[in-house]
Amino acid sequence: MHPDLLARWLPNQRWFGGKGREFAIVDQQRIGTIPNVGQERPGPEVAVWLVTLEYAEGDRASYQVPVERRDHVVDHLSHALIGEDEGGFHYDALHDKEVTSRWLRAIADDAEYDGLRFRHEPASTPFPLDEPSIVVGTEQSNTSLIFGDALILKVFRKVSPGLNPDIEVHSALAAIGNEDVAPLLGWLEGTWRVPDSASEEGAEDVGVSLAMLQTYLRSATSGWELALASVRDLYAEGDLHADEVGGDFAAEAHRLGATTAEVHADLARTLPTGTAGPQQFDELAQAMRRRFETAVAVVPELAEFRAALGPVYDELAALTEPVPVQRIHGDFHLGQVMRTLEGWRLLDFEGEPARPLDERRSLASPLRDVAGMMRSFDYAARHLLVGRTNAQQLQHRADEWVERNCAAFCDGYAEGSGHDPRDSKTLLRAFETDKVFYEVLYEARHRPAWIPIPMAAVRRLAGE
Repeated sequence: MHPDLLARWLPNQRWFGGKGREFAIVDQQRIGTIPNVGQERPGPEVAVWLVTLEYAEGDRASYQVPVERRDHVVDHLSHALIGEDEGGFHYDALHDKEVTSRWLRAIADDAEYDGLRFRHEPASTPFPLDEPSIVVGTEQSNTSLIFGDALILKVFRKVSPGLNPDIEVHSALAAIGNEDVAPLLGWLEGTWRVPDSASEEGAEDVGVSLAMLQTYLRSATSGWELALASVRDLYAEGDLHADEVGGDFAAEAHRLGATTAEVHADLARTLPTGTAGPQQFDELAQAMRRRFETAVAVVPELAEFRAALGPVYDELAALTEPVPVQRIHGDFHLGQVMRTLEGWRLLDFEGEPARPLDERRSLASPLRDVAGMMRSFDYAARHLLVGRTNAQQLQHRADEWVERNCAAFCDGYAEGSGHDPRDSKTLLRAFETDKVFYEVLYEARHRPAWIPIPMAAVRRLAGE
């Protein structure tokens, strides 16, 4: 497959993280094929490609593209066409229902094919193999397929050498019987000759996580959707307070806080833990400052907040009291939780895909997850105000909703953990500030219309 095809196709994919940035493809590897096992009719060739690109600034990123090759045009796959070259017509295989069941069958068989290793979670139960698949349209950084109403296969798009945290964490929680996550059924891994920026001799063969299979929570509702319904109810009322509206979310926020604390406790029980002291606080503060400067380079108006928010990092670096650290979620927000009939379930322990894998697997304070959820409450309340003519009049209602639900979440977390996050003001404020600048950078690159949401938070944190 000619690299020019991918270079033209990649920027148009919703999961591509380099939108608006100049890049060149520097490596393209076919690391394995997925055979047509257990099917009566022969099917098209499906190969797994890993594509590494280098941005004009010098940093690199690698993406997984499962490719289906055809000798002719397939009309119903026109939306998934990567391009045509002398080898035929190349399609994104994840959009073809005729081939996606191959992933399920191979996982169920614990199979190994042509460099790919499919793993079946030992504790999982048998699962259906012939359900039709549909691509989840809201996925931002990966591609997920729902099979019937029973299974969900997440295919990691941006890949890094080593074990993906999502597989690692779910496997660890499954081993101790945690029921606050969707059950892990299996995963796919391969061997990747990671390209070296200096020479081919410097490349090395490493393992890479490619996909994971879980039970689909078919009766569940996204926390984001539930929160938005609550906010809409509030904005539709003329004079009621957040606690008086029928769609008050505070009770759910409280339950979510308690469930989060329970998952944090199980992560600490089954995965490595440690203690952060003065050196780690200083290193963390420096990393946050670097991320702030990265955001300033893209959004120059942030520079005016250096003086007001610089003390946040100074206070963090000055901490001396040891703080427990452990594995956490790492990208915690309302879109990563589902409300089932039995309670809240947490999803996607992959961490922020934009961060390096070793950073996503590192130990951190659980307060980082708490800060992420607090920021998500702010987004839920304020994104509905973007573009509204009466946005200014509704600001105080948004403030009230955010404050009420942040408080309820922290109350629930305190009850579940025995520690109130609000008692660690310096650390919590530092994580919240760091998250806000991440949001500003993200919105500037992907959703400019939403940038007023985190910018308003920047001004609030700066005391304006």
